[in-house]
Amino acid sequence: MFSLAIALASGADALAQWPRHPSPRVPKTATGQPDPDAPAPRTAEGRPDFSGVWRGITGPPGRRPVRPPPGPPIAVYREIGQNLPDGLPVTPYGLELLKQRIADGGRQNPSALCLPMGVVQLHTQGAPRKFVQTPDVLVVLYEAGAETRQIFTDGRPVPATDLQPWWNGYSAGRWDGDDLVVTTTHFRDGGWLDLVGSPLTDAGRITERFRRPTFARMEIDVTIEDAKAYTRPFTVRLYQELILDDELIEFVCLENQRFKRQP
Repeated sequence: MFSLAIALASGADALAQWPRHPSPRVPKTATGQPDPDAPAPRTAEGRPDFSGVWRGITGPPGRRPVRPPPGPPIAVYREIGQNLPDGLPVTPYGLELLKQRIADGGRQNPSALCLPMGVVQLHTQGAPRKFVQTPDVLVVLYEAGAETRQIFTDGRPVPATDLQPWWNGYSAGRWDGDDLVVTTTHFRDGGWLDLVGSPLTDAGRITERFRRPTFARMEIDVTIEDAKAYTRPFTVRLYQELILDDELIEFVCLENQRFKRQP
């Protein structure tokens, strides 16, 4: 049996910068251990509270599956479409772009150049991320690259006008029961969804459905729509696992780098 309580209670002590500060709000089992299966916390407004430090994992916490779990295929950092039954539904343009990136060995991946890596790579990348939830905005602080994302939940729609495109787009969320549904648009062209280079263009639209079914578990279903790169929308699932009593470390990749392309 996978001991999630142990994984939750332990952290990267050798890398930690803040001394450990146990939270009094962690639910406990009858034996006094953290209870990963306790109900998810809720805000004063009665919504699920996603606040906490999380890390991406490749299966449901506590149940490392031999067979794929029910639901959308699991996304992985190296290749988002790895578990899609028929592979990525790329257009000829998307396929040509993907082939070029693979042939180049991924050297132009934004994450390799100290540039923002994009919403999906941030979800699947292994470094922790911290969710800070307020009634009007969900802020995500990523250890990787010290990136920041704002998801507005104050009722505003995603922008409909031609705005300056962003690496991580413009995100607006709405509640559907206990699910937070987030729509993100207005991406810069030339995005990467994964390490190998599955494309996201300026025609892209990403819809995420965030759920916190238990105290220590988060699920995110991600739907990619991009008529330039893909022939149809596709959906993948990501799992997140809570990290207790630990904080993000400082990660700097902003020092006016001047990488040269290797032959």
